[in-house]
Amino acid sequence: MKLIMKTLGVFLLLILATNTVTAAPKERSEIDARHKWALTDIYPDWQTWEKDLDKLEALMDSYAALQGTLASGPGNLLKAYTMREELSLLSDRVQTYAGLVRALDNRDNEVYAKLQQVSILFSRFGTATSWFAPELVAIEWSTMEPWLNETPGLNQYRFGIEDIYRLQKHVLDEKSERLLSYFSRLSGTPGSVYNQLSTADIKFGTIQLSTGEEVQISEGEAGRIFATSRNHEDRKAAFIERNSTYNDNINTYAASYDGICQRDWAYAQARNYESTLERTLGRNNIPVEVYLNLLEQGRAGVAPLQRYHKLRKEALDLEEYDGYDSAIPVIEFKKDYDYDAVAAMVKKSIKPMGREYSKKQNLAFSPGWVDVYETPGKTTGAFSAGLYGVHPFMLLNYTNTLNDVFTLAHEMGHTVHTMFANEAQSFSNAGYTLFVAEVASTMAEAHLLEYMLDNSKDPRERLILLSHAIDNIAGTFYTQVMFADYEYQVHKLVEEGQPITADVLNGVYHEVLVAYYGDSMANHELYDVTWARIPHFSSVPYYVYQYATSYAASAFLFKEMNQGSRKSKKAALNKYINLLKSGGSDYPVEQLKQAGVDMTSQDAVTAVIESMDDLVTRYEQELIKLDLIQR
Repeated sequence: MKLIMKTLGVFLLLILATNTVTAAPKERSEIDARHKWALTDIYPDWQTWEKDLDKLEALMDSYAALQGTLASGPGNLLKAYTMREELSLLSDRVQTYAGLVRALDNRDNEVYAKLQQVSILFSRFGTATSWFAPELVAIEWSTMEPWLNETPGLNQYRFGIEDIYRLQKHVLDEKSERLLSYFSRLSGTPGSVYNQLSTADIKFGTIQLSTGEEVQISEGEAGRIFATSRNHEDRKAAFIERNSTYNDNINTYAASYDGICQRDWAYAQARNYESTLERTLGRNNIPVEVYLNLLEQGRAGVAPLQRYHKLRKEALDLEEYDGYDSAIPVIEFKKDYDYDAVAAMVKKSIKPMGREYSKKQNLAFSPGWVDVYETPGKTTGAFSAGLYGVHPFMLLNYTNTLNDVFTLAHEMGHTVHTMFANEAQSFSNAGYTLFVAEVASTMAEAHLLEYMLDNSKDPRERLILLSHAIDNIAGTFYTQVMFADYEYQVHKLVEEGQPITADVLNGVYHEVLVAYYGDSMANHELYDVTWARIPHFSSVPYYVYQYATSYAASAFLFKEMNQGSRKSKKAALNKYINLLKSGGSDYPVEQLKQAGVDMTSQDAVTAVIESMDDLVTRYEQELIKLDLIQR
């Protein structure tokens, strides 16, 4: 069952793979209720949850019993889809509740066991219902089309049904589908090996800082040193210790990644695809040209990125500048951004988005919707979890930093997107893809940036704001395009039957690193093993490019909504709101095309490169004003 399995997979990846906050300033009991989730909006207690879990298992058995009935007539098909939607709604509620409770305290093993309960149930259900797609497409389209046109109730499932027929040549017979389903858990083994190697078994060493302090390195501690230590040699030492640790096991990492690539290529061939990329993009009907256009334009548009790092090197007055120097601010700037004050600022920043958008965002700040502060055991980072029929739940770990300010805007963008989609679409058509998801979040960030720049009189804050925006493009667009470039090249080698070793993978990564950063960085040789640090390559191959396409689309639409005549800007805004309302009712490339951006065109990607160039120019001007560089 596609909807159930997709939702569960994403949610479990989020909840189970994240780290926990090991030390927090407050206990949950100390935090005002208006800054905490009200999970009773989903279930009043675990007993009610258990009842729905039992109901879900019974419904699954009833659904599995429908095998052999689909061709009997449109009434039976409608019955199957109605039951399918009921199952999806119920499963979404069951797993989201358990996942959100777990997110508030990852130390609770009883809740972890409940999540595993759901996972095991869905795995069994997936095998038991592998008959559905083959049985559906066995019905001739000449029969199916009149059913859809003439049967009240079936039309709301038209998009999903047509999509299954579109993929018909990739659907195997029942026996083959069942056979493939037996490998579903086994296929995750290479990724599990990577995860264990990178979490449970990884052993980072210690370094001595210039202050004489001895520090135990970890991913988090290395990141902290990169962002806060103003001593170049300290940053370099942290980088060398971190990346050397991955390098110590580089051959095992290579074997794991080879297994992942071989698995994906095997599944692609089994389902009659020409490449792993075609299979991955084909699920959402995304043309391969979109991916290749992204890589081509990304490589061609690296000049602003390289210019930015050369400016940073000059402002920091460094003889050697490398990636581990890219996170340290060129000036020290400290400002406390109070959550409630920032919430008011975020509300003001999106006024150009219109009354309908503002009304929804104001509602999203309601008590019980946002879990704001760090607490012991809480999942780190931030997310917005949509739940059809209830409301989205936003998780933050707000610590009053500038990064937290933009994280709030980012997740609010996701939340408002979900509200528009859930209100306008049926459950089966509400869930949007990642390909369009990040458009909404980065659009919200762009509006906040312009609002803060317009209202800040402090040149030091303006410099930090511009740096934040540039770093966002560097991380969300350029880095993800570079990662996508690397993945594409490695998968091509696998598909051509070439050997995949640590040396080969290091060589591919070195080539893309130089292509994107050129001589703006020293490119320390240990950067070649960076591929071993990126969990997305192992957990969700060919995934990260969507961050870049979304960012590019957002930049294009932001430009359309803020330039030109009043009439054209209003038209662009209306198209954008319709994009949010469309949810998952069409293929993402078509949704964006309706909003005014063609992702197969060069213009769709060059808009974000032009935005980067403009921001770097403004950044340079602020550096000059502060006498950090001379011109």
